[in-house]
Amino acid sequence: MPEGHSVHRIARQFARSFVGPPVQVSSPQGRFAQGAARLDGHAIVESRAVGKQMFLEFDHHLWLRVHLGMYGAWDFAGDIVVDALSPAERGGRVTGDRVVGANEDSPWSIGAPRRTRLRMAESEKLQPELQEWPPAPVGAVRVRLLTPVAVADLRGPTACEVQTAEEVDATIAKLGPDPLVDGPAGEDVFVENVRKRNVAIGQLLMDQEVVAGIGNVYRAELLFRARLDPYRPGKDVPVELLRELWRDWSYLLGVGVETGQMLTMDGLTGEDLDRAKASRDDRHWVYHRTGEPCRVCGTPIAMAEMAGRNLYWCPKDQT
Repeated sequence: MPEGHSVHRIARQFARSFVGPPVQVSSPQGRFAQGAARLDGHAIVESRAVGKQMFLEFDHHLWLRVHLGMYGAWDFAGDIVVDALSPAERGGRVTGDRVVGANEDSPWSIGAPRRTRLRMAESEKLQPELQEWPPAPVGAVRVRLLTPVAVADLRGPTACEVQTAEEVDATIAKLGPDPLVDGPAGEDVFVENVRKRNVAIGQLLMDQEVVAGIGNVYRAELLFRARLDPYRPGKDVPVELLRELWRDWSYLLGVGVETGQMLTMDGLTGEDLDRAKASRDDRHWVYHRTGEPCRVCGTPIAMAEMAGRNLYWCPKDQT
């Protein structure tokens, strides 16, 4: 599932490539036909992410709300600016913020047409450049947003709906704080939300009404970095430790937005950093490492289900 950093990056991609011109809105799949008709022909004036949800504001005071859920993804294509990606994602090298190929035969070579294609979901991946414009929809596209130079196709979301400004406010009001939206003021809200609940902290971090944007990877990594027992009730976690947890979430979220990856191990350099950027197996402390030795103490990493997802932790260090 895409976590908070991915959704913020997607919102930033919309701000770069879609704000301004009128947008043709359609539903090739047909499931969003009525909503598309309400938005068609209007301009996007703002894109906003809050936790795992994204909101696109159109110029007639209507919003498109999207929650990608477990399987949703956006496919962007056209004359778009792409953030620098990892070697595994780009298949070449980066010049400025443009991606070019490693050799003349690469689809990212300097001489090729600059009709970039980029899939954005839990991870990001460049695809072969377009040879026709606009591209035909492929697969079950719930909604297509098309300008003269860029297109975005949405597939498999949990939620895709038109909302009024009042409905957007009501949706956001149900969410916990997001460091990139609420800033330092979100810290007190987070602490209060956790301390008033007699629920395991590992479960609370996955509750979007407690804190917005944390998913399964960040949950496991944040708890390990804090050396915090995932089964400890929220009301029993010291206030100062919760404040440190919020600040660490703010830090990791910022790293994720800037790099496009959940890099949760600090201090990596040289080959270690290269491996971490290229492979999830080398960038996390405990996530997805069941039975492997803890990177700190050597104790086998444990796994159990909590809040409907697999939880990973070190039984020795997180007590």
